[in-house]
Amino acid sequence: MPQALESAVYGLFATCALDLAVRHGVFRELTEHGPSRSAELATALGVDQDTLGRLLTLLRSLEVLAADGEGRYTVPDQARPYLDGSDARYLGGFVHHLVDSTFGRLRHLESCLTRGKAAADATRPEPFAEIYRDEEATDRFLDAMWQLSFDVSGELVEAAGLDQVHHLVDVGGAGGPFSVAALLRRPGLRATVFDLPQVAPRLQQARQRYRLGARLAFIPGDFHRDELPRGDCLAFGYILSDWTDDTCLELLRKAHRALAPGGLVLVMERLFDEDGYRPLATAAMNLSMQAETQGRHRTAAEYLALLRRAGFAGCEVRRSGREKHLVIGRRADNAHPPGRWW
Repeated sequence: MPQALESAVYGLFATCALDLAVRHGVFRELTEHGPSRSAELATALGVDQDTLGRLLTLLRSLEVLAADGEGRYTVPDQARPYLDGSDARYLGGFVHHLVDSTFGRLRHLESCLTRGKAAADATRPEPFAEIYRDEEATDRFLDAMWQLSFDVSGELVEAAGLDQVHHLVDVGGAGGPFSVAALLRRPGLRATVFDLPQVAPRLQQARQRYRLGARLAFIPGDFHRDELPRGDCLAFGYILSDWTDDTCLELLRKAHRALAPGGLVLVMERLFDEDGYRPLATAAMNLSMQAETQGRHRTAAEYLALLRRAGFAGCEVRRSGREKHLVIGRRADNAHPPGRWW
């Protein structure tokens, strides 16, 4: 069997094994206390030794774990940042979200395939009503979004060039990973997260944890129904990929109205290569979008076209070294509508 096909066939087991290991502290134990044999790990974690041994065997086969000649397991250096809960690149919450939320919704793909998405979605709740259905689901989703976004946001802040920005409006900013990263790097900046009321407690936690005080504000609202808060930079991080082209265009036009003349719009997303099928993570999450949202992932050229249709000029792509990239546009007109912008 070709290796690529083998990986596809057994990928289900890989994700479940990774989630179990995260959930039951395998990686935490190994990163905090060093190499350990299966029996020692089972004792330390209070889990069944036989089941743990099988789990470790699979993770070693996947090269997520390594083992020495004496059977002591370790976390390889290249994987450690993503499996160490104290590292900004930690992905445990995202893995939990895939298993606890995404996996169940993937069953909806068959209905989309046989009936078409519009018919399949007709009796389902609006996507984010389901994601924010209770406190546990909300926390799980916000954890995943923070872990996917906070570390790379520092790189995106530098790529955006926010030195002349006074007020950042983070549209659908959730727990504030991009806003927090920007505020930590730009002492003169203020940021406002505009999102559904359910995220307010998480934003308050971020405000307190990073001692941001009044520099980090929150305005509750629905970006579909409401006009966007005014600012000289509006950011959409992992937002437009949730929605159709028509909805994206509507949101970008709202952003154009809300921006000060010369202001910036930042679209931060996974991007397909121009061949339309790579990278793998983007292709996988694009399929997830069909089951979980109304959107899709796009190429850089597609986002540039949407920005230009919405009236933005000077549009360009600035890539990060990670999976999330920046597409930037500028409101070019010079006429000030009445009122203060920030």
